[in-house]
Amino acid sequence: MDNAKEIFREEAYELLEELSSTLLELEQQPDDLDLVGKAFRALHTIKGSGAMFGFDELAGFVHDIETVFDRIRDGGLQVTKKIIDLTLASCDVIKSMVSPDGEGFNAELQKQISEQFALMAEEKADTGDEESSPEEGTENAESEKPLTTHRIRFRPEKDLFLSGTNPLLLLNELRDLGDCSITGQTDEIPPFAEMDPENCYTYWDIIITTDRGMAAIKDVFIFIEDGCNLEIDTIKPETEDGAESKKLGEILVERGDVTPQTLDHALGAQKKIGEVLVETGTVGVGIVASALAEQEHVKRVQGERKQFEVSSSIRVAAGKVDTLVDLVGEMVTVQARLTQTAAREKNPELTMIAEEVERLTAELRDNTMSIRMLPIGTTFSKFKRVVRDLSAELGKDVALITEGAETELDKTVIERLGDPLMHLIRNCIDHGIEPPEAREAAGKPRQGTIYLSASHSGAHVVIQIDDDGAGMNTEAIRGRAIERDLIKPDAVLSDKEIFELVFAPGFSTAQKVTSVSGRGVGMDVVRQNIDALRGTIDISSDKSKGTTVTLKLPLTLAIIDGLLVQVASSYYVLPLSIVEECIELSREDIEEMHGKQVAKVRGELVPYVCLREHFSLDGSRPSLEQIAICELDDQRVGFVVDSVIGGHQTVIKNLGKMYRNIDGLSGATILGDGTVALILDPGKLAQQVEQQVAVA
Repeated sequence: MDNAKEIFREEAYELLEELSSTLLELEQQPDDLDLVGKAFRALHTIKGSGAMFGFDELAGFVHDIETVFDRIRDGGLQVTKKIIDLTLASCDVIKSMVSPDGEGFNAELQKQISEQFALMAEEKADTGDEESSPEEGTENAESEKPLTTHRIRFRPEKDLFLSGTNPLLLLNELRDLGDCSITGQTDEIPPFAEMDPENCYTYWDIIITTDRGMAAIKDVFIFIEDGCNLEIDTIKPETEDGAESKKLGEILVERGDVTPQTLDHALGAQKKIGEVLVETGTVGVGIVASALAEQEHVKRVQGERKQFEVSSSIRVAAGKVDTLVDLVGEMVTVQARLTQTAAREKNPELTMIAEEVERLTAELRDNTMSIRMLPIGTTFSKFKRVVRDLSAELGKDVALITEGAETELDKTVIERLGDPLMHLIRNCIDHGIEPPEAREAAGKPRQGTIYLSASHSGAHVVIQIDDDGAGMNTEAIRGRAIERDLIKPDAVLSDKEIFELVFAPGFSTAQKVTSVSGRGVGMDVVRQNIDALRGTIDISSDKSKGTTVTLKLPLTLAIIDGLLVQVASSYYVLPLSIVEECIELSREDIEEMHGKQVAKVRGELVPYVCLREHFSLDGSRPSLEQIAICELDDQRVGFVVDSVIGGHQTVIKNLGKMYRNIDGLSGATILGDGTVALILDPGKLAQQVEQQVAVA
């Protein structure tokens, strides 16, 4: 049961995030009934699952909220700011109630919210009664909500009971929706000796006539939809042409219980069709009984089958996925060793096996990595609530617009990206977006806008945070940097170099310390976190247009495509995604440039870093070297090596504690022969060399 409760907590957290995002959309579009239904289903699932796993107090609390949203669905209530505010506050209360230690739970707040929802529902109900007589209300309700008949086949998975689900509760909930006829099917129950008491072998055929609609029926099964096969057909209401109700055989064929050929064969007998089908073992007694029940339940039906194919999914602990990725990484290393051995032995049969293993390993690697990929939209949706609350706290009117929420990124990257994005968005609201009066005086709309977008760019994801605020004050940044001795008063800096100063530890231009800013612990933390993800951050700003912060992050932190190079007896890996080309560097080329570390590449001068000199490796430089040209922040930089070995599937290993914080290195990998190769961070290496040249 503890494991089941933990699964419920994970699902509840996801549902609360979805609910918060839906509520913020609903605040902007209060007449959108699809959003109302989405919010209702999230609440319904939390309530039903909570009751199933022993969270009775939670279920009672959510029931009051669900009642209000049910009235909104039925048109009895309108979405108001008060309802949105109360429901968002309820999300925080529910989260604390679900938490294992009850952290942050406020019983008094829970009581106040419940009372307000109860009063809200009762007041609207009384108003409705005063506006129309009971007879008029009943007549209008019946005319607005016609009765519809649905055929349902509910076939749960055998392991239904293991999740703590009681199907009888679901069937009773269906009975509450309207006139319901249920037939239990027992033909799949095995002999007693073969029966597993923990398995569910029964499934049910249900006919229900209700005015609640398809959505209400689906809501009953919503929190076990991944654990069952569910078929729902809508049977059209009576026609006026006097058509007869469907015969037993027609119903059985329509449901897929028998084929037309089998039916034609059975019709040739002198007995009733049901008796023939049961005697021949074509269908069980229960199947015929449920078809007869349908025949009795409706007089005239004309069905259009609507089968809801439930996608099969499984929830796996993150630790197990991480272990799988690690094992795949080890397999990639072993596969490289096998390929290297096959090449050395020159055995055709061994080479063929190595190639097959390489193909299978590549497919396994790609599929395993895709398991860890998640849409970044789950992170984006959290910030809508942040923007709403913070803008209200600061007296500003700010809207958040997101784009590219479907962009997928490694789960580990997404988890570690939350805090940096939070800092950046808070800065946009506090420092970037002006108060409504100031924006109006400047000829801007009173409402400020923050654009948060994500897109793929090769092996990277680019995330941009744009605001249409006042932009960054370069003079204020420069003045603050001079005060803190970060630069000299006569230093000549470009705008980009000035913007880089905000990443200095403790740097802030705020005039006073508030709960939002002023302590200088934001942007330096952002830079540290982005560096830890092997990403880059860039700032551009215009006083008339606002500020843009661009983050460029790798898709995954586990396995990358690399370019394997050699310098002396050491091996290094450059990320292949940033390598543009490789060219030769001869003695004559060096002499032509008079010893300066630049190379002429098709008429363009490209600076380069000599890795042998940078790492102080023994030995002399060969007469003919190679330059790997890399693209770094819109600038081309070369890295001189002795030789380029070729592409390499690089399994990233973290360096030990003593070497973890060395600039210029992002990790290590193991080659096929067991040799360790260091993974280079080209951006950091280029910055180091640039700083050394500036000091010299």
